[in-house]
Amino acid sequence: MIKHECGVFGIYDHEDAARLAYFALYAQQHRGQESAGIVTCDAAGVHEHKGMGLVPDVFAEADLQALTGRIAVGHVRYSTTGRSVSANAQPFLVRYKGHDVALAHNGNLVNAGELREDLENEGAIFSTGNDTEVFMHLLVRALRHNDMPGAIKEACARVRGAYCLLVMVDGVLAAVRDPLGFHPLAMGRKNGSVVFASETCAFDLLEAEYERSVEPGEIVIADKTGVRSEWLLGQRPAHKRQCIFELVYFARPDSYVFDEQVYLCRKKMGWNLAEESAPDVDYVMPFPDSGVYPALGFAQRSGLPYEHAMIRNHYVGRTFIQPSQSMRSFGVRVKINPVRAMIEGKRLCIIDDSIVRGTTMTTRVKKLRELGAKEVHIRISCPPVKFPCHYGIDFSSRGELIAAQHSLPEITRRLGADSLHYLSVEGLLGSVSHPEDYCLACFTGDYPVPCEECGGKFRFDAPCGQR
Repeated sequence: MIKHECGVFGIYDHEDAARLAYFALYAQQHRGQESAGIVTCDAAGVHEHKGMGLVPDVFAEADLQALTGRIAVGHVRYSTTGRSVSANAQPFLVRYKGHDVALAHNGNLVNAGELREDLENEGAIFSTGNDTEVFMHLLVRALRHNDMPGAIKEACARVRGAYCLLVMVDGVLAAVRDPLGFHPLAMGRKNGSVVFASETCAFDLLEAEYERSVEPGEIVIADKTGVRSEWLLGQRPAHKRQCIFELVYFARPDSYVFDEQVYLCRKKMGWNLAEESAPDVDYVMPFPDSGVYPALGFAQRSGLPYEHAMIRNHYVGRTFIQPSQSMRSFGVRVKINPVRAMIEGKRLCIIDDSIVRGTTMTTRVKKLRELGAKEVHIRISCPPVKFPCHYGIDFSSRGELIAAQHSLPEITRRLGADSLHYLSVEGLLGSVSHPEDYCLACFTGDYPVPCEECGGKFRFDAPCGQR
């Protein structure tokens, strides 16, 4: 199954909560293009609107006007578990024993299958294949004998994996991040109202002030008494395992993620890549957009000229996260167009952020050859992706990963390149401020949270509340 990321947004106590949620989801559209949804809360109860497609396609002005209330939770989705159908669109909303409960989730639970089976054996009925519904069942059961923070702690004690959650119960909003902090969740303020988002680029559009990250293992609760914080495990976890692929590829470059400026991290990756392997070529060229920022660093460090010989059509989705092979190949053909005069007879160094399956890069090199490129050298600003991610990123099986199946010389030949170099793990870690805080499982196979598929491997023996 192909797995993807999502984006979440929440706001507490603002007169225009739904409209702000709409624009925040729009800013995070890159994190999910399958579906979008918003749930709001006022004195009359809860209101929801969600559907398939992009944010501006799902919401019309009348929809936003109907979403009354000063509290809102929003979500944009790629499928993590469950099919790409409207029933799986989030936030999930249920009414249970007088409680209105809305839940938005970014991540992937590695034990969702066994939890689902246990719950079904106890009589639970599921309407979707989404792991978020599993968490909803756990949460509402825990609400029978807990307050909201206690119910969240009880539910989280049973799940393993990656999760950033926004939970709205009876007009109280909580933001939750798993104890290892796999994926980002930011907190800010908008004219005194508290806001949460997967990425800070959402705050920029709203002119909200970024305050800090929600810490791994933290529950931040916003209610009528103010904003307070509790820990899932009773204290701050000893270790972090943040997804470094957020910085390599997924997050927007104008966001702060894990308290890092994504743009600067990607430039440093390119700088370190040039120190490891700078070929003798006419110029450096990125494949936009994600290759642009490491290419800048690479050109600055190597002293090679920097050119844009490929121009992107911004109205085509990112090929890496298309849901089928046929669509992925189609996207490669239509999303980027060459500046032909810059390619014929030239020795080129292509900079890109990653090679996952190899489909995209093979097509690109073939196209450059057809346009008359004399040499094509490839430099990749992350290490070879050799292992599947179980925590919410796109690649899911080793059979899909070209670096898991072939040696470096074999990959070079399959891509049709004159040379190929990946950034080393050391070079990647040298691009971030706190290298000890990152999950590298897709490069090394050392999984922080064990699951059946990864053979129960993890890197340290500290309690994390997820095993």
